[in-house]
Amino acid sequence: MDTTSQKHPQGLWVLFFTEMWERFSYYGMRALLVLYLTSTIVNGGFAYAENHALEIYGIFTGLVYLTPILGGIIADKLIGQRKSIIIGGVIMALGQAALAYSEYIAVPGGGGDALQVLREYWLFIGLGLLIIGNGFFKPNISTMVGRLYADGDPRKDSAFTIFYMGINLGAFLAPFIAGYLGEEIGWSWGFGSVAVGMVLGTVWFWAQQKKLGTIGFGPKRKFDSETATLNGRDWVEIWVWIAGIVGFIYLFVKTWWTLPEELTTWIVRIVALAAVTIVAYMVIKNTTGKTEWSRIGAILVFCFFNIFFWSGFEQAGGTFNLFARDMTDRMVFSFEIPPSWFQSVNAAMIVGLAPVFSLLWVWLGRRNPNTPVKFGLGLGLLSLGFVVMYAADTTASVNNLVSPMWLVMVYLLHTMGELCLSPIGLSMISKLSPPKITSLMMGLWFGSTALANYLAGALKGILENYLPDMNLFLFLVITSGSAALLLFAISPWLKKLMRGID
Repeated sequence: MDTTSQKHPQGLWVLFFTEMWERFSYYGMRALLVLYLTSTIVNGGFAYAENHALEIYGIFTGLVYLTPILGGIIADKLIGQRKSIIIGGVIMALGQAALAYSEYIAVPGGGGDALQVLREYWLFIGLGLLIIGNGFFKPNISTMVGRLYADGDPRKDSAFTIFYMGINLGAFLAPFIAGYLGEEIGWSWGFGSVAVGMVLGTVWFWAQQKKLGTIGFGPKRKFDSETATLNGRDWVEIWVWIAGIVGFIYLFVKTWWTLPEELTTWIVRIVALAAVTIVAYMVIKNTTGKTEWSRIGAILVFCFFNIFFWSGFEQAGGTFNLFARDMTDRMVFSFEIPPSWFQSVNAAMIVGLAPVFSLLWVWLGRRNPNTPVKFGLGLGLLSLGFVVMYAADTTASVNNLVSPMWLVMVYLLHTMGELCLSPIGLSMISKLSPPKITSLMMGLWFGSTALANYLAGALKGILENYLPDMNLFLFLVITSGSAALLLFAISPWLKKLMRGID
């Protein structure tokens, strides 16, 4: 593992392509989910009302970012990052296959109530497997990127930006392939294609693991050389975990539907309280000294502002998707652009702009904005994007479809905001976290994104119930803009909390 030369270690490219295929899998499903849920039963969908589909989307994407907290703890304390990534990859491939099956067994015209109930079982089994699988995968691959480099290595920010390009390369390809197959041929083809992508990513990680050196193993693993691979005992443990998770999700979905709503509400509350208690205990136990506690405080403040950013940004998979379908003129000569293809715009811009931003931070040198200011810039650009989206929304109607360039402009502003915040946030967590709980703190970071994703899906319904005259996009202009101004104001104090880390 080379941490002294200017060349990045080979392990970065192993993780780059593993994450690329995983993001291909996730963003392909994300591009299709709301469209699939709101599609008519005749066309193989579920014919859910838009607000109901958005709520399912919000709960699902929220839990996708919440389970990494548990996945981080399990990796840190029990099985290590390598086994976690393999387990997560296999579980997510099975989840995508279950989604494909939920449409595969559909019958034109509906097929009766019994078949629809069976289809819903497989739908939620698939979503459940994706939630758990992502919890094992997501925090641990990001943690492994950080561990490729020694503390203070100046290449770390650059490495996370490169890694972020891998994320977005997969996110760019997915809507084109999975979106076309799902919308034009059949939903099961779309979900099936992303299941294949997840298998490819997992196999690549397994085949290339020697290039990762000795990072990513459990706390009790001892090494006799500079490289190590998963052994037979590791694989037995991996398949035990996979079998247990699949059995748990199957029984959970089958049982959950039979429980009274009041009981399920209390179960959710108890689990949430237990999760908060466990995380707090782990942080308290493994954090020592004023410097570490000060940095933990900085992480919590960043997590708070992270919620404002992603609750707006993640409108992309929900309300933006529906806007593209219903309010956008998608005809180019005789070809109609599938709505899901707009999900590739952000990823394409990330791939194009990430090197520019990476070079920009280096070129600025001493004038390079510190992390709090970069976060504020991200939120400010998000707010400007919603100014454009509000203008488009107030102009468009079913009889007055608007140019797709409105959405393209929104995605451009939001992409620039994302580049100011997201890769910097991943790097910041790896630098500010106490060494013993880096994966846990990465999970906590994704936990704040979880809450944001839930709000992204639920916000439209919440506003309709409590502020019926408030336009969703105008509301997001106000909240994200206010958060940006507040962050600029407190940036000197927040910089002090970071105790020399920038």
